[in-house]
Amino acid sequence: MISKDTINKGMISKGMINKDTINKGMIYRKDRYGNTISELGFGCMRFTKNAAGQVDIDKAESEVKRAFGLGVNYYDMAYVYPGIETAFGKILARNDGLRDKINIATKLPHYLMKTHAQIERTFREELSRIGTDHIDYYLMHMLTDLGAWERVRKLGIEEFIAEKKKAGEIRQIGFSFHGPTDEFIKILDSYDWDFCQIQYNYMDENSQAGRRGLEYAEKKGIPVIIMEPLRGGRLVNLLPQSAKKIFAEDPHGWSPAEWGLRWLYNQSGVTCVLSGMNSIEMVEENCRIASAATVGSFGTSEEAVLKQVRSEIAKTLRVPCTGCSYCMPCPHGVDIPGAFRCWNEMYTESKKSGRTDYYRASILRHDATSASLCVKCGRCEKLCPQSIPIRKRLSDAAADLETPWYKVSRLFVKLLHLW
Repeated sequence: MISKDTINKGMISKGMINKDTINKGMIYRKDRYGNTISELGFGCMRFTKNAAGQVDIDKAESEVKRAFGLGVNYYDMAYVYPGIETAFGKILARNDGLRDKINIATKLPHYLMKTHAQIERTFREELSRIGTDHIDYYLMHMLTDLGAWERVRKLGIEEFIAEKKKAGEIRQIGFSFHGPTDEFIKILDSYDWDFCQIQYNYMDENSQAGRRGLEYAEKKGIPVIIMEPLRGGRLVNLLPQSAKKIFAEDPHGWSPAEWGLRWLYNQSGVTCVLSGMNSIEMVEENCRIASAATVGSFGTSEEAVLKQVRSEIAKTLRVPCTGCSYCMPCPHGVDIPGAFRCWNEMYTESKKSGRTDYYRASILRHDATSASLCVKCGRCEKLCPQSIPIRKRLSDAAADLETPWYKVSRLFVKLLHLW
């Protein structure tokens, strides 16, 4: 039972919410071991930087302190986010006692590791940057397929994890993921993970790990941290005007951001949603939403509104692929849904965004999955429920996505894998 004191402190756990408590503080969900994680997490990657490219420490500190004061206890960063771990370490040093009241998540860039000793050095550097003796939630950064995990396994990562857990330097181990659903499930089944992190939002419901991956993780009892809940703000700032109009005319009065976040909080498999907050106003607004949105608070009428919005966004797509993956696996290794998703992203969001996502999702994997690998066998077209002329559209996608820079990078990565 929730006491009055607990409510005032925002200590509300999923499954214990009623109408009298949902507006009185941050809602908390549980990790694998029963620890509470705030429904909203602070994605530190988007800390504001000055003209010199350095984190504005004073501004970031004020935002972190405000988020903490409103109940946020999960702070996410990574080794490869320039200056972020160091900046957060300075914030901790300025605020005595804060470290023991929050959860810190950061990530190992396994794709840069060549030896076990390098893994050890990188981890030590992260501890030093942040100014802490342990990491609460440590992730393998950006696994894209099972092959990527198998490669780092050969470097002795499992022994490293066991050693750090025994010493208390790593409390929980997980991974962040960019790749197709089937590979996500393979990785989940390949190791005793404590948690995972996926890109997921109402436009990625059937791509990457997707809803199927989220629900699979939930069945296994693995908490899921959500990144890119609004696609880096693109489901707010780059929505078609017709979609913005649908939101604006709805009587709820919710902003596009609130629609996206509430859709996520409605799902019981979601443990924490990361937001790259970089203003006090954004912190306060997101905390307000996370103090009200619960499982079951987003019903059929709200889903109907999002269906209309998706339909308007779909009108800007280059190919009407739903990400169902009936066409998969491709006998020649093409990630067909992945290629189409990135191609669509070029036109619904930005060319840079789509091409960057494609680079990451196709050639940074253990085996390349480029659209240009298509040999036009036609097997996929016989299986596609949307009757998409896949061979022709893959050729068009490759012409748009595979720039000269991409082709040079693909060759470099291939040589690196061979080495």
